[in-house]
Amino acid sequence: MNRPKTIAEKILSQKSGVDAYAGQIVEAEVDYVMVNDVTGPIAFREFEKLGMEAERDRIVLIPDHYVPNKDIASAEQAKEMRDFARRHDIRNYFEVGRTGVCHQLMIDEGFAAPGRLIIGADSHTCTYGGLGAFSTGVGSTEAAAAFATGRLWFKVPESIKVELHGAFRPHVGGKDLIIRIITDIGVDGATYKAFEFCGPGVANVPVADRLTIANMAIEAGGKAGIFPCDHLTVEHIKDTVKGDYQPVSADDGAEYCQVLRYDLSQLEPMVAFPHLPENGRLVKDADVVIDQAWLGSCTNGRIEDMRIAAAVIKGRQVHPGVRFLVVPASPRVFRQMLEEGLMQVFMDAGAYISGPTCGACLGGHMGILAKGERCVSSTNRNFIGRMGHKESEVYLAGPAVVAASAVAGRIVRPEDL
Repeated sequence: MNRPKTIAEKILSQKSGVDAYAGQIVEAEVDYVMVNDVTGPIAFREFEKLGMEAERDRIVLIPDHYVPNKDIASAEQAKEMRDFARRHDIRNYFEVGRTGVCHQLMIDEGFAAPGRLIIGADSHTCTYGGLGAFSTGVGSTEAAAAFATGRLWFKVPESIKVELHGAFRPHVGGKDLIIRIITDIGVDGATYKAFEFCGPGVANVPVADRLTIANMAIEAGGKAGIFPCDHLTVEHIKDTVKGDYQPVSADDGAEYCQVLRYDLSQLEPMVAFPHLPENGRLVKDADVVIDQAWLGSCTNGRIEDMRIAAAVIKGRQVHPGVRFLVVPASPRVFRQMLEEGLMQVFMDAGAYISGPTCGACLGGHMGILAKGERCVSSTNRNFIGRMGHKESEVYLAGPAVVAASAVAGRIVRPEDL
């Protein structure tokens, strides 16, 4: 009789055809493999060496890091992706105007769904675990192998069970929970493990917050972060998902290497100080003067994040010493902001609004920091030099705190305004 399995073990068993458990190495069929304009060119060159036909229906090409192109080098990168898509008739290529931050586009365009196995040549591919998928980042050469075969090898990870209870208080959300978790266990506390979220509190976590939490699993070293599929998941993807999908749930009695428990009602707004996501502190204890506030990215660039920030800043003005950059994560989010009047709210407050791009999150463009500058950001990393000069500082927080801080000129909670 097979012993009970975690969600990660179940998905990798189904996709490999092997009765798989943590620690085993399996070769599994992937549903989709995604690359962006930074990681794609390496994958393209390695794939061409193989001389094989492309698994074109599984391949998704999304230019997002340096688009619109900021210089000649980034234009050449983007052209290489465009040329590859044409040469191999890749239908899932998203040109500027249709493109967005890759992980949000994977959701908006229906590639991510419960029970699927998705890889991407980007470390935050684990985002789709918020929808019940097993998704994880790989290297460009691994992506090239999947281009050719539609398969890849995986070591089945152990899982950390995260039991959630209660519900978030106002101005608290998924970003605060994941900063709390990473602060508790450290940036290497989940190395090559999968977070599996469960408990009665899951029903009180909106899907947008689940995606934020799963996105930052990698910041604790995690291989994946997975939420179970429920009615909120189904509702979130019902109008966009491509094809059929098969939700997977954990078995009673499945084995976990660790159990963490959180009462969501006890959480307070958090901010991660430089230069690691594990440096979490309560916002009420942080009194840091800022030069820039940045709202967007694959972590917090969804319409729900924009609504939260707009509600905080409506009728207020951005501090005269602060630049407030608002970057929706996809064309769909951009359009929703227009239709809901959020653009007007941000513009009236004195914010700058950009089209979808990864931009400043990785220190690329559209909001780079100078020496000595400080930014409170809804992004996922605050390493040395991540958003610009190596002597700049990035503070990670949720959308409510980012918007409130843009008004105050220092890192604060909305209730402090």
